[in-house]
Amino acid sequence: MGQPIINICGVTKIFSARGTQIVALSDINLNVAEHEFISMVGPSGCGKSTLLNMVAGLLQTTAGQILYKGHIVKGPNTYVAYMTQKDTLLPWRNVIDNVGVPLELSCRFTSKGNRVARVQELLGSVGLTGFEKHYPSELSGGMRRRVALARTLIYDPETLLMDEPFGSLDAQLKLVMQDELLRIWERTQKTVIFVTHDLGEAIAVSDRVIVFTGRPGTIKIDLRIDLPRPRDVFQMRFTKRFGEIHEYLWQNIKDEIAKGEEI
Repeated sequence: MGQPIINICGVTKIFSARGTQIVALSDINLNVAEHEFISMVGPSGCGKSTLLNMVAGLLQTTAGQILYKGHIVKGPNTYVAYMTQKDTLLPWRNVIDNVGVPLELSCRFTSKGNRVARVQELLGSVGLTGFEKHYPSELSGGMRRRVALARTLIYDPETLLMDEPFGSLDAQLKLVMQDELLRIWERTQKTVIFVTHDLGEAIAVSDRVIVFTGRPGTIKIDLRIDLPRPRDVFQMRFTKRFGEIHEYLWQNIKDEIAKGEEI
């Protein structure tokens, strides 16, 4: 792994609503190396998405600080791209125009011809060549997630923040998209922070899995995944080592679920 690119130092986040304070995260300390792929798992409401929002600069910490490449994140972090749970595709735009939105808002690829060429390159990498003129209503769920992934990658960000990006897909499509994501990551070596409720998914794609406690979220386990790369997400689940890792993490996560949360 490379040098740390993200440093999360003693971060606490408290929300106030109707006179009540809710501690979402408490004293989070976590370093993410350049080119590293980490996943965060834990009970619903433990602050995983909140932490992503703070790394993206969309929320500010209550205490502690987040550094990106040594600089405190105080506002929108333009070095990262954020793929959310919903694809948020614009229904009145076709695939090319949806993927090209970030380029229209940035200073890169200023000519329309250059933007279209860049979009077509990304669509080829996610297996959507031939669907350039289709609208979101004409696409399957898996295709919509591919469009969202291409849009996330379009301006070549250093770091990808992914919040349950495949959570709405069926089991078979999730495996396909996991394989697609790993193929792209192995080629580009982006830094990735990936939030999921699927423990098997977290193990399959990650260099490290971070397990959070129930609210207020704290880090319970930081486990390096010692499965060899490149990985076959279809076959690795049947290996002895995958089963051992899954069992170890499950034994720790189920304690949090027993407190009334669900993974």
